[in-house]
Amino acid sequence: MSTATATPPVESSTPTTNALTSGRLPRWAPWALLALSWLVFIVVFAIIAMAGETEFNIAAALFLGTILFDVLIFAVTYLVEGARQARDRLVTSLVATAFIIALLPLVSLLFTVLVNGTARFDLAFFSQSMRNVVGEGGGALHAIMGTLLITGAATLISVPIGLLTAIYLVEYGRGQLARAITFFVDVMTGIPSIVAGLFAFAFFSLLFDDPGIRFGLGGSIALSLLMVPVVVRSSEEMLKLVPNELREASYALGVPKWLTILKIVIPTSIAGITTGVTLAISRVIGETAPLLIIAGFTASMNYNLFDEKMMSLPVFVYTQYANPGTDIQPYLDRAWAGALTLIVIVMVLNLIARLIARIFSPKLGR
Repeated sequence: MSTATATPPVESSTPTTNALTSGRLPRWAPWALLALSWLVFIVVFAIIAMAGETEFNIAAALFLGTILFDVLIFAVTYLVEGARQARDRLVTSLVATAFIIALLPLVSLLFTVLVNGTARFDLAFFSQSMRNVVGEGGGALHAIMGTLLITGAATLISVPIGLLTAIYLVEYGRGQLARAITFFVDVMTGIPSIVAGLFAFAFFSLLFDDPGIRFGLGGSIALSLLMVPVVVRSSEEMLKLVPNELREASYALGVPKWLTILKIVIPTSIAGITTGVTLAISRVIGETAPLLIIAGFTASMNYNLFDEKMMSLPVFVYTQYANPGTDIQPYLDRAWAGALTLIVIVMVLNLIARLIARIFSPKLGR
């Protein structure tokens, strides 16, 4: 008796292509439609701006381009994939539209600062001060150094106090004292910046009996009042995320509590703590009112935090914009360049913080 052998089905060696004709949009199609939609309105607004009708508005171009993308992605998907997939992609695109709208103020801000700040973003701006400069020329070296010195001193004051307070609240704090500290930290979080400047000015005026006192360390004290609650809150949340099993395992090996905190808890949460410190620095580095009150403003270099007035970048931008000379444009160019420099400093600090967190965070083994 002969047995029939089943012939296995022959698989096609031709791979299935993900093209428009196969009833499925390729993965790059939504991105291409979004880029095309943005490009259309960017070109339209650029043409209008060149015609002199109005200034180029990047936020409006991106917003209208995103709306056009919603319409295009629904129409193209409906024609290729059907009504069900078209509705699904429309809802997804609307979620992306909400995200893009939330980012539009930031995009507009960065674009405006870049366009207006590059006019004086040159070597002279970073190598000269405003001493004996009227009109064109000059730079912001004195303001850049003042910002770095004042903010650096404020960081040295705030980080140890904030981190130790957070460690106490998480590891040791119980009862009325811990609740009182938490309450005052919450109150300090909402203090207006000008109140911090007035406090520092009043404190040092009474301490040195000088009603006209102005110096850089006073600005650092004022900024530290704004930094400490941010550092405390961010560090406290990061320390709470450390699993209790790690602490208990350390205690089971006979390691004392202070060494467990130093060797286990802090290294585990160092990435989040560093991010919180960076956020605190970014929070205060652009403050103008407290520094205008207690640090003052000057056109000369001053490297001494303990004596004489000291310029900072926020105050430099304010004075250049608020007190221009007869020729306004050089003052406006310096103000925009100062704002761009401040943004660059914040970006560099964020990159450094991420690098530090990456280096010192615990390495996970297999």
